[in-house]
Amino acid sequence: MVKQSPMFSLNHMVNPRWSPQQLIEAAVEMGVGAVELRNDVGANSILDLDAARRAGELAHEMGIHVLSINALYPFNVWNDERASQAEALAQQVYAAGGHGLVLCPLVDADTNASGKEKQANLEQALSALDIILGRYNIQGFVEPLGFPISTLRTKREVVDAIKALNLGSRFSLVHDTFHHKGAGETEFFTESTGLVHISGLDDSNITFEDMLDDHRVLVGGRDRLDNVAQLRQLLSEGYEGYISFEPFAKSVHTLEDPIAELRDSMAFIQSSL
Repeated sequence: MVKQSPMFSLNHMVNPRWSPQQLIEAAVEMGVGAVELRNDVGANSILDLDAARRAGELAHEMGIHVLSINALYPFNVWNDERASQAEALAQQVYAAGGHGLVLCPLVDADTNASGKEKQANLEQALSALDIILGRYNIQGFVEPLGFPISTLRTKREVVDAIKALNLGSRFSLVHDTFHHKGAGETEFFTESTGLVHISGLDDSNITFEDMLDDHRVLVGGRDRLDNVAQLRQLLSEGYEGYISFEPFAKSVHTLEDPIAELRDSMAFIQSSL
């Protein structure tokens, strides 16, 4: 079997304490080719065009790709406010020289929309976003969230909507290993995948139905999410894009030496594939 060689990326969630500059510098130090910027990491968020331009210029100078700004939420509740947010974020992605915008759906235990209504909401949002993103020639990375109370749990729902609207050139999937496992989904849709997010689950007391973002750690030998198996299948089926570290756990965000821990996780994944 041919050894797979994944391309890694750093999502800013690896260390929200870092500024965008420090994130980019960390990618350079680690030999990682790309970063994902975010709009939800406190004072280090990308929230305006100036911040986006500065980050993009630095990334370009240092040879680092900006994959995305993460994220428009909740993208599948479409209204004037969401349209305004999408326009502003698309401008920021463009200013940063980024490839795309991550799109996350509503997570709400109180929603009572039917399956047909949820699909209609999804298609409405994708149709509107196609126009907005098209103005800046950027991609939409649609990320189903596998939580039981998510309004969009599976990649199948996204693929069906994209095909129905004939928008495969504008939108692709985010395969998130945590949410793939949380949704209990078995289909991969590698040919429709534009970005992969990875994180691990070490806690043996948490069920896949109950796990939350705070449980998401770096991938290592205790991982219960089958990250290596998921990546092996994606790579064997022809995925050639970036694999982006996205841990949310406070235990990761407070590490004394996050670069060393990220290197260890990278080495574990590479040796296990």
